[in-house]
Amino acid sequence: MKILVLSWEFPPRLVGGIARHVAELYPEVIKLGHQVHLVTIEFGNAPHYEEVEGVHIHRVPVIPGHDFFQWVTHMNQSMGTQGGKLILEEGPFDLIHAHDWLVGDAAIALKHHFKIPLIATIHATEHGRNNGIYNDAQRYIAQKEHQLVESAWRVIVCSEYMEQEVQKALEAPHNKIDLVFNGIRSGKKQRNPDFDYKSFRRGFALEEEKIVYYVGRIAHEKGIFVLLNAAPKVLHQTQGKTKIIIIGGGNTDHLKAQAWNLGIWDRCCFTGFMSDEDLDRFQTVADCAVFPSLYEPFGIVALESFAARVPVVVSNAGGLPEVVKHNETGIVTYANDADSLAWGILEVLKNYAHAQYLVDHAYLDLQTRFCWAKLAKQTEAIYQKVLQERLTIHW
Repeated sequence: MKILVLSWEFPPRLVGGIARHVAELYPEVIKLGHQVHLVTIEFGNAPHYEEVEGVHIHRVPVIPGHDFFQWVTHMNQSMGTQGGKLILEEGPFDLIHAHDWLVGDAAIALKHHFKIPLIATIHATEHGRNNGIYNDAQRYIAQKEHQLVESAWRVIVCSEYMEQEVQKALEAPHNKIDLVFNGIRSGKKQRNPDFDYKSFRRGFALEEEKIVYYVGRIAHEKGIFVLLNAAPKVLHQTQGKTKIIIIGGGNTDHLKAQAWNLGIWDRCCFTGFMSDEDLDRFQTVADCAVFPSLYEPFGIVALESFAARVPVVVSNAGGLPEVVKHNETGIVTYANDADSLAWGILEVLKNYAHAQYLVDHAYLDLQTRFCWAKLAKQTEAIYQKVLQERLTIHW
């Protein structure tokens, strides 16, 4: 079959987890004998067209807008134009697959104009991110999410938590939703025997110091402030021999001020954005990964740490307890509870044998539950179901 995919982020443009999701899922779909054209937006020096692992990537320009919502409108206009061109020149296409509300307008327009079934993956909801809808901007986004879900033939979500959330917040019927976990390529974090990891690690911590890190977006919902609040207890019980590393682009001024006020400034490092290459190296030399989210539909960052064989401590928010099995593949703590988080971190740092047990089982779990080859087959089954149903419908 031939699939047209719309995604507002794709490497090298990395904003959240969608970029890695689409970049790793569709090469596996290609291996199953299908053809994929992916429309995304231009970024840096990335070519407007290239073929990546069999996936045809089309990057479109977007006219700047006076605000974010106008920019999204312009993006959908560009994506819709490019999508229509591809359908006319490369078609016929069997399915359209849209990733999140930002590309919803283009996907819905293409669906109706060309009478092609639309599948939507909802990676998160505005209601979940904000624990409710409180202002006009949030209402607008929630409305767009609702329209995409309503227009889609099937809706894919990444966790049981998200399945419930999409039913509740976006009024999607239960029998329209399919659950397919996120995945990861477990070999992507392997060490390079020619690289000097010891010297690289010294750029972040002394040899006798433990490295505890967070990586991801700098956003309130990620709970980074909880990690900083937990840090004094961790530092006290490790005689100060721990470094807290915060990795991620964005405004960290409020977090730096918090670290200063807590008296842990000299024990913290805010790296800003880190390249994938350096992040892969960093994760293999760290001692504990911490993801203290207040809201998390899935937690693909936990899988990155599984692959790097670094012990993981997470909160029990959203889909994280589905990804990380407590005391089996990681430590699950209470969300927005600094004492609970400190306990979890110390469980890893002080119990080496247990930490290794967690690492080994987490790595095995990648093969059984989070392998992209298996997840691609689950996605293919959804595609085939839609195509079979399409044959019975007069549009």
